[in-house]
Formats: sequence, structure tokens, C-alpha cells
Amino acid sequence: MSENKKFYITTPIYYPSDKLHIGHTYCTVATDAMARYKRLQGYDVMFLTGTDEHGQKIEDKAKEAGVDPKTFVDRIVDGPQGVKDLWKLMNISNDRFIRTTDDYHVSAIQKIFKAMYDKGDIYKGKYVGKYCKPCESFWTESQLVDGKCPDCGREVQDAEEEAYFFRLSKYADRIQDLLENTDFLEPRSRVNEMVNNFIKPGLEDLCVSRTSFKWGIPVDFDPGHVVYVWIDALFNYTTALGFMNDQYDDYDKFWPADVHFIGKEIVRFHSIIWPAMLMSMDMPLPKKVFGHGWLLLDGGKMSKSKGNVVDPYLLAQRYGVDALRYFLLREFPFGTDGNFSNETLISRINTDLANDLGNLVSRTTAMVGKYFGPNLPACPDADPAQDDELMGLAKGLRDAYETQMEGYAFQNALMEVFKLIGRANKYIDENKPWLLAKDEAQKGRLVRVLYNLLECVRISAVLLTPFMPQTCQSIFEQIGAGAELQSWDSAGQWGLLPVDAPVAKGAGLFPRIDVAKELEELAALEEAAKAAAAPEEEKEPEYITIDDFNKVHFVTAKILACEAVKKSKKLLRFTLDCGEGKPRQILSGIHEYYEPEELVGKTVVACTNLAPRKMMGLESNGMLISAVKEESDGTEKLHLIMLDDKVPAGYGLC
Repeated sequence: MSENKKFYITTPIYYPSDKLHIGHTYCTVATDAMARYKRLQGYDVMFLTGTDEHGQKIEDKAKEAGVDPKTFVDRIVDGPQGVKDLWKLMNISNDRFIRTTDDYHVSAIQKIFKAMYDKGDIYKGKYVGKYCKPCESFWTESQLVDGKCPDCGREVQDAEEEAYFFRLSKYADRIQDLLENTDFLEPRSRVNEMVNNFIKPGLEDLCVSRTSFKWGIPVDFDPGHVVYVWIDALFNYTTALGFMNDQYDDYDKFWPADVHFIGKEIVRFHSIIWPAMLMSMDMPLPKKVFGHGWLLLDGGKMSKSKGNVVDPYLLAQRYGVDALRYFLLREFPFGTDGNFSNETLISRINTDLANDLGNLVSRTTAMVGKYFGPNLPACPDADPAQDDELMGLAKGLRDAYETQMEGYAFQNALMEVFKLIGRANKYIDENKPWLLAKDEAQKGRLVRVLYNLLECVRISAVLLTPFMPQTCQSIFEQIGAGAELQSWDSAGQWGLLPVDAPVAKGAGLFPRIDVAKELEELAALEEAAKAAAAPEEEKEPEYITIDDFNKVHFVTAKILACEAVKKSKKLLRFTLDCGEGKPRQILSGIHEYYEPEELVGKTVVACTNLAPRKMMGLESNGMLISAVKEESDGTEKLHLIMLDDKVPAGYGLC
């Protein structure tokens, strides 16, 4: 690793929402792909993410929940299906995670606030204006749109209180020059928006403290004031490296940041306020701020308050994390908005991942195994007339891909890789290996065709690794490509895979999905989720008759075998003796509560006349019965109902 090859990339620190949706993952998946790409190139990478945990919204929500603010944010950040759990699910490879409640950050922010105050860039005054509580943003009357917040479109409220202000106006000319005459902010369309809407009308000084709530970092020299979000949140990019604290010692190594990836709704904070504060502190500016678009659903930004969230856990469980990661960065140009739908997700999985990539890997490894066993024999020279086009495309792929990645054009980079994948599939049809295999005189040609396909698969997998790391590892294992053949350098060279590399066809990478059936099932799941989230109405209890109860068939069952279901975080696959003379397979979502090995041999209760259904491509024939307990933090825990092991299998319950 070269000493000067360092790369610092960040996501914004996320507001701790108590209902995370697929939109929350978009920026972080993109940042992760960029970080993995730079690591692949040999860079020493620092990838930072975290959570912005102070403010009036948090204080109010904690009060509604009956807990103190720190307990409230702890649940959301560290609890089940919280922020860290979601990043783990999405295979995010961040090097550091900062919380603005971390002690080292708190003390650093107090020092930074005091330094700008001592310089004269922060002064005490009185704030009178409009305040958007959901966005935690102050606005002038002229900045409102139809009297509402220009960012979220919601109602604002009058605000008046003693506050400290940052002299943002002092830096207006320097900020305008930065935006107009450098490539500091991208896409370029964001520049005109910032200059015309905020700077040219007159950049006003910024309120940077509050007295109307307490949940924030105290201004240590003026009790009653807490540091407002602008300083608290934005300086995380430096405090997480050790600036103004001794928690870390990476500031000199990694600052300035190479790029901040942010959503377009906070471009103003990062392209105007952030560089002005850094100028005040005489600190280097980040090299680039990139404001990406939103994931839209039904034409609007995903939002819990609008009731249009999409559950990333559900999607990852059904289709796999890599398929979801791929879709997010392939379907939409990174700098623009993208309309999310289940139909486009399934279509992209079927078209690109099942038909193109999955089919190429499956056909190639299957033919090597069928015609030659695990290893190809000696490979003859390529035939220029038949092979040069494919080989030329493969040899030039890394450079074309690099050009797109350096411009954060993830969609285009993936399209370049799939040009080779598509051409390789066409190459199979042109050369017809199944006919070559029937002619002994064509054996050498068959070897060359299959070797060319394996090399195309290898190079494609190297470049897809930042997007689909788990899938690509599976591909490398199937084609016998060791670690040295998974490197950035190897992706730029043709013919590195040893001809006798051990090839072994594995399980299909991406099973094809029945679109109509899947959309129907997803619609049913979404309706069920909405019903579960709806407020409960008081109503008369609904009783069933003894005849209704007798329709349900409960039996005792012995667990013969139990294993985790691949690509699923929750599902366990049970093989049961239900006294029927043959084993029964049931899938149950209890992996987070039990490990498979501890359940083998236990006696449980199963419902055996429940209609079969498919989960993760496996059929479940029944249901295991559990007890449900609500924990003190509001989560639910399942306990399998287990019986005395002396009870035989197949006994009915009454």
C-alpha cells in the first residue's frame, strides 16, 4: 500500500429514526461501495458513519416514550433493528461509527464553539423567526414556500429566544467563489440552487445555540445554552479523527476528507455552513461534497410520517442483501432521484442477476465439470477471429469501470461490467460448447472457449466485489480463483487464472422470481404490516367454536435436524418426526433466539395442517408453536414451546 494512497469518505450522521426504511440505506450502501472500491485499489481507507443524537425532536420523542433522551437514542442506535443492526444487515464496512453523544465528541465541540467565539465569529443575540421542528432548521419569512418549510413542506412555528449566532455572512463571498469556481460541490446542478437561493439573496448569520430545550451539548461558558445542530453534527467528520480530542489520532493522516456523500436535503448545510465554519477555524476544506438524490415511493420521499416506508429487513430476507445493494446502485443515477417499486426491484434481479450473471456463472462452471471434471486440460492459443472481441472487452473493462467510479457514476460502472457479462453469454451461444464437446477434434477449441468464459467471470467478479461482496466470494470459490486473482491489478490483466484451477459448480446465485406471485405476496405482507401498525380499536371479542378449534391439528414433534437458512438472518430449517412415517420440513423465524445445534433432539409442538408456503425458496409444511413475551424495551421475544422428551412424536394435543 502506497504511503500517499489514503482516502477518507463519509456519510452524513443519521438522525435516529425509530423506523428505518430502505431510503436510509441508499447513501450508506453507495459510500460502502466507494470505500470497498478504494480498498480494492490499495488505498488506506477511512469510512465514517454514525448518528446525530441531539435536538428538540429527540427530547420530545423521548418524553412521549417515557424515557430519558439517552435511553431513547441508545435503543434506536444499538437495539434490535436499530442503526448499527441495519448497517450489519447491509454488510456495511465502516471503519468508524460516531455518536454525537460520545464523550470525546462532546468535549471537542465545546472547545470548537469556544474557539470560534474567541475569534469573534460567534456572538450572542436574539433569534426571531420561523423554525421547522422536523428538520430542525431556522428560516426567514422570504425562504418559506407557501408559508411552509422549503425542505420538507411542513408547517413552521414562530421562534424567539436568546441565542448565539455564527457570522455566516462574513464568509458569503468566499463561499460563493468556492461553489462557482471549483468542483467542490457536485452534481453541478446543486451549485446554482445554493448560490441563487441562499447566497445572492443575502446570507444571514446563523443561530448556533438554543435555550428552549436541554438535550444538547452545553455551552460550557454560558449555562442554559446548548450547542445547536450545525456545529454539533457537522464537526463530527473531524472529531471522529481526533480533532480537539485524544480519542483518536488520525486527523493529520486523513483530513481533509476526499468526499462527503450526503442527501440533497442537507446540501445547504454541507456546501455553505460547513465550509464557512472550517474557514473560521482555519482548517482545510473537504475536497468534495456530493449531494445525491432521494429514493422516491409513489412520487414522494420515503418517510415514516407519510406512511410510505419500505422495510429493508423484509427485502433482504426475500432477495438477499447483495441483490438489494446491487439494485440500489444500478437502477438509479446516483445524483438524481429514483422511483422505487417492488416490481422494478424484482425485474432487475431477474434480468441482470438471474438471467445474465447467474446464468453465465452456472453455465460456465457446469460445462467445465461436465466435459472435463474439476480442471481444464492444457489450453491452446486463442483464435483471433472468434476470441479477440470478447478478450478485448475484458482487457479494457477495468479502465472503463474506473472512469465511472471516479465520477461516482455507480450505475454506469455496473453497466460496463454487464456489457462484458452480456457479451460472454452471447459468446456461449456463438461457440456452442455442447456441439464442440461431441467432436474430439474440437476438444482444444472447447477448452479455449471455457477458459475465456472463466476469465470473463473472474474479471467481472473482481469489479463487482464493491457492490456484491458475498456473491463475488462465492463466484471466486466456484471458479477456483485465489486471493491473488481477486485484486485490482489482476482485473486489468487477461489470462491469469491457471488453466487447471479447480472449478466446482455451486448453488445458483440468484434464483429467478415469479413476478406475479411475488408481487401478490409482497402486497399481502405490506397490508398485514399496515394493519399491525394501525391503532387498535376496542371491539367485542371474536369467539370461535369447538368445531373451529378442532380444525387445527397440533402434534408433538421430535427435532431430527436443524440448520440455518442461507441468506436469512431469522429462518431455521427443521426436519421433524411428527409420527407420520416420514420426516416433515418446517421453517421458523427464531434464529435470533436459538442456535440450530441446541434444538436437535428436543420435543416441540407443531401445527401440521397449515397450508404449505415458500420461504427463501424452501417449502415450509406447518408451523412450530412458540410463546411470545414483550420485553421491557418494547421488543418481543419468542420461546419455543418444548415438552418432556419422554413424550413420543405424533401425539395430538387436546
